[in-house]
Amino acid sequence: MEVSTPEGTRVLVADDDADIRELVEFKLSQAGYAVQAVPDGLAAWEAFEANPPQLAVLDVMMPGLSGFDVLRKIRESDHPRVPVLMLSAKSRDSDVDTGFAIGADDYVIKPFSPRELLHRVNTMLSRARA
Repeated sequence: MEVSTPEGTRVLVADDDADIRELVEFKLSQAGYAVQAVPDGLAAWEAFEANPPQLAVLDVMMPGLSGFDVLRKIRESDHPRVPVLMLSAKSRDSDVDTGFAIGADDYVIKPFSPRELLHRVNTMLSRARA
C-alpha cells in the first residue's frame, strides 16, 4: 500500500551524477513531493540555507562539499532536525558508520531501487511528523 504524501512537502536532492539526480527527482516528484535537485554539495548547502526542506537526500561523494560536509553543516544549523538520507556507492561498513555517526537518519547504497528509496523517504517523513 502506498503511503500518501502531502503535496508540496519539500525534498532537497543533491547528487553530482545527473542520471541518478534525475531518477531520484522523477520518482519523488511522481509521488507528489516538491523536489529541488542540485548538482553538488555547495549548491545543496546554499539551497538548504535559503529555504530548509522537510528532508534532504545527499550523495556522499560530490565535488566541493561532500554529502558528509553538508550533513555536518545541517546538524550545526538552525534546522538540525531535518531528516537526511545519504546516498552512496561507498558500501563499506566504515563509510556507513561514518554517515550515521555524523547524524544521517538513513543510508542507501547505490545502485538502489527507486521504489525502496521512495519507501524510505515516506517512512522518514512519517517519523519526522510523528
